[in-house]
Amino acid sequence: MELDVGSAIGLESVSQSHLEGWVAAHLQPSTDFSAAVKQTVGYICEFLKERCFEGISVLKTVKGGSAGKGTALRNNSDADVVLFVNCFSSYQEQEEQRGNVLTIIEKRLCEYHPTSSFTVNISRPRYKDSRDRPRSLSLTLSNTSGESIDVDILPAYDALGQVKQDARPDPEVYVKLLATNCGPGDFSPSFTELQKNFVKCRPAKLKDLLRLVKHWYKQVLKLQYPDAALPPKYALELLTIYVWEQGSGKDDFSMAEGFCTVLELLSQHQDICIYWERYYSLQDKQVSGYLKQQLCRPRPIILDPADPTGILGQGKSWDVVAKEAVRSRRALPCVCAVRPWDVQTGSQSRENGGSNGIDGGSRSSGQLDTGLVGPLRGKSDRHQHPAPG
Repeated sequence: MELDVGSAIGLESVSQSHLEGWVAAHLQPSTDFSAAVKQTVGYICEFLKERCFEGISVLKTVKGGSAGKGTALRNNSDADVVLFVNCFSSYQEQEEQRGNVLTIIEKRLCEYHPTSSFTVNISRPRYKDSRDRPRSLSLTLSNTSGESIDVDILPAYDALGQVKQDARPDPEVYVKLLATNCGPGDFSPSFTELQKNFVKCRPAKLKDLLRLVKHWYKQVLKLQYPDAALPPKYALELLTIYVWEQGSGKDDFSMAEGFCTVLELLSQHQDICIYWERYYSLQDKQVSGYLKQQLCRPRPIILDPADPTGILGQGKSWDVVAKEAVRSRRALPCVCAVRPWDVQTGSQSRENGGSNGIDGGSRSSGQLDTGLVGPLRGKSDRHQHPAPG
């Protein structure tokens, strides 16, 4: 049965002028919930570091996901706790030993009862990588108010070492990653800190736009197409950041215009090619060949800014996303009469090298443009470059 778009996302009576207030009232998590999540996840991290293992040292824990990035949704959200352990001295050792580490964590967590306002439910390890090996252990934390958060615990190899804000990793980090011939994003947990930093530094209003897009993804796409091979939510988050960078770049902007532009680009998914050169670059000789291959894949192309193997949404049902984006664009009063920002869909490299993490550096001379630019025209400061050979 086809659902009404407006009813599905609760926006059927929200006007353009009231959209920002609606997002604040209905999508932002409550202060109490956020504090309780922070406390409980902190308990879990402390337990993993101090009391979980014998003979294994935890080098550090990193909180990722929407809770770590500051984009959590009211009532339901997610957090990743990435656990860097000394028994993984390489990606290969991570693959070989991760299952054993997850078994230890699962056993110890079943014996552990953190003092918090949440009920903790533990599910079996998830198999998410291309080699069909256990990748994470999942917990669901829920309280009596109906709010919940899904926590994935991911043991990982510490490929980055100490991470400094906005500092580019040594290119050798990516050389070692590419040498594994891994599947797309198989080792992305090792780059969680970079993924987190890429989003967390963004303005509060952009994070609200991210919440709105994720809400639309969950309440329209996931509900209406539960069995469809949808692109990952992370792909839409990165597209939203790109839209804001290209269309506004300001702390204060029109939420309706931003949302409208995201929907507009989703309807033109066959033209999308987006990547950033913040952490890796076409100028790095060791990885440039691989990147050019990635950028020549079928569109849409959205590359994880932290992990060049992470090409998001390849082979997924983008036609379904496009159909619902068009319907929402026409049906929702908050966007139906709104003009989108002037954003192009063609490939654009973004360095994001400034002090605020947003477009502060000069544009790389090695960026690509394959010439496949959609109907939305680019801004005047764009540089056009030939397709890769």
